[in-house]
Amino acid sequence: MAHKSPSARRAALLVGAVALLGLPLTACGHGNGNGTSGAPQKVSGTAAPATGGATAGTAPGTAPATSSAPSGGAAPPSGTATGSAPGTARHTGGTPAPATSTRCHTSELRASVGRENPGAGQENFPVVLTNTSGRTCTVHGYPGAAFVDASGRQLGPDPKRSSGTPTTVTLKPGQSAWAGLTFSNPGVSGARTATPASLIVTPPDERDHLTVRWTAGQVPVGGNASSVFLTVLSPGTEP
Repeated sequence: MAHKSPSARRAALLVGAVALLGLPLTACGHGNGNGTSGAPQKVSGTAAPATGGATAGTAPGTAPATSSAPSGGAAPPSGTATGSAPGTARHTGGTPAPATSTRCHTSELRASVGRENPGAGQENFPVVLTNTSGRTCTVHGYPGAAFVDASGRQLGPDPKRSSGTPTTVTLKPGQSAWAGLTFSNPGVSGARTATPASLIVTPPDERDHLTVRWTAGQVPVGGNASSVFLTVLSPGTEP
């Protein structure tokens, strides 16, 4: 076999390289799923924008949107709160609980001093609280009381509480409860006296008071047997 010259061999190699470059690049193509080679595929360099639908293009990690309403527009089960804030319950019917009576407030009462009922060396007066409101309310226990002069200065010590068992008195509009105001007759006891202008009355468990004009004369304010006593409230206007 004749030997080719170096220039001839270089020319042959160049022709072969050109032929190889002209071949289709099937070795780098994508498979068509059945193990055979297919046509080259074009892949975009950017992802498609996310859409609000439940099909392709939904952002990764989000579930497809589905309708939560049952077909036919059925109402939610009975007793289910709808439209309420989380963690709150909504009243769904039934009879509301009846309002219960609460204590009488000072603004709902009128105070008065009833007719004197003297005893053996004792002066006894009913202090009356009347419900002037339009609702039923209650009083329980002892009222507060103090004698004052025309300038509002208290005369004598606070009255003491007589022994007794406090009970709750229910007052419908217009009804009354009374407590006994008792002290020894100053003429008998020899106590130091004063003539009050008013009696201050405070309903049980209240801070505001009611003022009643005092017209029964002198009361003991110091010295021997000067104590004034109050009894628990009872239904009615007098003993």
